Amino acid sequence: MSELPGDLQYTKEHEWLRKEEDGSVTIGITDHAQSALGDLVYVELPEVGQEVDEGGEMAVVESVKAASDVYAPVAGTIVEVNEVLADDPERINTDPYGDGWIVRLEPSGDSDTMSPDEYQALLDELED
Repeated sequence: MSELPGDLQYTKEHEWLRKEEDGSVTIGITDHAQSALGDLVYVELPEVGQEVDEGGEMAVVESVKAASDVYAPVAGTIVEVNEVLADDPERINTDPYGDGWIVRLEPSGDSDTMSPDEYQALLDELED
């Protein structure tokens, strides 16, 4: 089990989000999620300017095992996508909390997220 970064918030769907100084939010999938998926081979990114609803689909990650939707933990407008993932989707596998981020969005509401401790408790339950 990897250490969960303390500056992030987490969702039950295994996304993480980081609040940036400019008010935007960076979003990716957790180490648990990328590990469960296995080696990623493709990432379908949303368009910059696209509006997303909280809990709505915003991206798709595909591995050799399965495809999985990435859900928006907060409603908002996509302001940046991680273009590097188009040619290097495995970046999510190697650095899920850093260079493997998926999108940045300008939030238009609050998010229902968990602290690192709450998310770790969820992961512990899943292992039981």
